Formats: sequence, C-alpha cells, structure tokens
Amino acid sequence: MSAEHRVNAERAIEQESVLDALLREREGLLGTLDRVVALHGTARLIRDTIGVDAAFIADLDNSDRAVIRWLAGNKTNSLQNLAVPRGQGVGGTVLALGRPMQVSDYVQSSAITHQFDEQVSGEGISAILAVPIIDPFASKIVAVAYAAMRTSARFGDDAVGRMETIASQAAKALHVAGQVESTRDRAVSAERQRMQANLHDSVGAMLFSIGAQVRDLHTAVTDNPGLTTRLTRLEQEVSAASIALRESLLALSESTPERALPVELAEHCRSFEARSGVPARFVQLGDLRPLDAERTSLLVSVVREGLLNVEKHTQAYYVVVSLSATDDGVQVVVADDGRPDPTDEPVMSCGMGVRALSERAARLGGRVSLVRDEDGGTTLRAWLPGVEKRATA
Repeated sequence: MSAEHRVNAERAIEQESVLDALLREREGLLGTLDRVVALHGTARLIRDTIGVDAAFIADLDNSDRAVIRWLAGNKTNSLQNLAVPRGQGVGGTVLALGRPMQVSDYVQSSAITHQFDEQVSGEGISAILAVPIIDPFASKIVAVAYAAMRTSARFGDDAVGRMETIASQAAKALHVAGQVESTRDRAVSAERQRMQANLHDSVGAMLFSIGAQVRDLHTAVTDNPGLTTRLTRLEQEVSAASIALRESLLALSESTPERALPVELAEHCRSFEARSGVPARFVQLGDLRPLDAERTSLLVSVVREGLLNVEKHTQAYYVVVSLSATDDGVQVVVADDGRPDPTDEPVMSCGMGVRALSERAARLGGRVSLVRDEDGGTTLRAWLPGVEKRATA
C-alpha cells in the first residue's frame, strides 16, 4: 500500500470514528433529555430487544389512570390515547399491584377485566406482558410498559427480566428529563420574550395607528372647539399609553447576556413546533460563559438552518436542540428522528446553507458537521471555541 493510500485509509477511519461518536451522542441525547423522546424510544427498544410484534407505553395521567401514548409496531390507532384506569385490563392491574402482569390470550383471560377487548382485538393482539416503570428516587409508578404478540403466547422469565431492565433504564431517563423540565427559568424568559413581541406587534401597532388618525383629525378640525378639546385629550391619552407600553417592553426584555442565547434558541424551537406540528425541545446542558455577538449569531443561524432542514427534507416525529459548554468552547446540536426525502442529495454533500455555516465557523476556529443515521435521523452539530481572554499589562 502506497503512503498516499495509507494516509487516505487512516483519514477514512478517523471520519468513521467521528461519525460513530456523533450518532452515539445523538441517541444518548434523545434518550435521556426529553420525556416524550424517552418514552417513544422505550417502546421501540422493547419491540427490538424482546422480539415482540408490538410495544407501547402508557404515561400516568394521574395516580389512578394511565394513557397509552407511544406505540411501536402497531397496525391501527385503536390503542392510541386509550385511558386505562387503575385495576382495569393488564395495565390497570400493573398500576394497582405495582408488579409485572401477563396474559397469554387477552380476550379469553379470566385474570383481568375486559373493558378494552374491542380495542385490543382491533389491533389484533393476543398475548400481553406489562411492567411498571418506577421512579427509583420517588419510589412511585410513573408509566407502564407493554410488550405484545399477535398470537397466543407465554412470556418466559428471560423476557420478563429484560422488560424490567428496560423499564428501569426508562425510569432513570424519565427522572433526568423531569429534572430538565423542572428548570423553569428559560421557559419564563421565553414567555417574557413572546409577550414582549406580542405587545409590540399588536398593542404598539394599534396605538401608533390611533395616534396617527387623531393627529390627522386634529389638523383637519379648525372650527369646533369642543371636538378640538376632546382630540387633544385623546392625543395625551395615546401618548401616555405609548409611554406605559415602552416601559412594559423594557421590563419584559430584561435579560442577562448569558441567558440571551438560550432564550432565543428556545423561541426558535417554539416557532418551529407551531409551524410544523413536530415537537421540538430545547435543552441547555450546564452553564455557559457569555458569548460575543458573532458567535451568538452563528449558533442561532445553525439552529435555524437545522430546523429548516427538518421542516423541508425529513418526516420527523421529534427534534431536540441542545446547547452545552464543551472542549473549551460551546456546541449546539440539532437532532431529529426523521426519514429523509429519497430525492434529496446525500446529507454528507451538504447544502449551501450548511457549507456557508461551516465557512463562518472555520473563520472562528470552529467546525460544523451534518450526518445522517442509517436507521433514520439527522444530526447537525456546531462547535466554536470560547472567547479568548485578553491579556492585561
């Protein structure tokens, strides 16, 4: 092998390693930082690991009722959003007893109630195994995991053990997701920004229009003292209202520099979800040092480009945007589970938008990469070095 071939082979191995690391990062991120993603992924994991025909997860609506929301391998929607009260059916029995429960033939079983025979038969399911997902820190059931077969069958001890292991992993992921969701500061800041924009666009525009019309009337009216007085008073009231609005907008816009970027990224996720209907979650991993305007602008552009690509080129069920401090810098990741349009060019060729972002990042000593998982999903990642501290005399 020539020296050139050896170098190229080494570079290929290096790139493959980077790709593998990115895909592992994507799976870990999607599986632990968002409740919806964790439960959806658990349903697919059960089906693939246990080797069953279908799997589904019921999330607790309250302490006495679970609702089946996430399914894998289903052929119909008969079980989607099915509410299962405590003590009813297989899942309700698990909810009441706090331990695994199985039936080899659901419709014929005498061990359960039969309020859901129609829905289960509609999906063509016979054998069902359900286990509780228990929060290890609060010692309470937070969800119920199901494995199902379309023929009569008995789940052995090995299958039950693997289901309990998956349930334990899911419980830990849900706990982490709960901790992330409990941090409300970003949500409050995002809501303040949304209110600020709404006030500016609606009330602000209305006051400007009223003020302009009143001024025009005041100019046109010259021989009606009573009306002139009323218009003068109205002008004063509009002016006072405008001043009050500006003060409100200033109060709502108060934000520290280090929180400005997370708030803006969260807003982009909110807007994307409203436009596309695809759930988009923003997660900040740890504290960030304040960034300069150029780095902030680039990271916002990366997220905007990533969300736009998802909207235009994939059929995604969910998107996770993460922001974190790492390797003496900061990185942002936009990860989705979508299937790409087969008519599109391969992702590794990158579109003009991603190439332009890569060039901007390179000028700052950073990098941008876009990779596609063979099993579905795309990850856009940008890393920038931190702002260097200036030397002092």
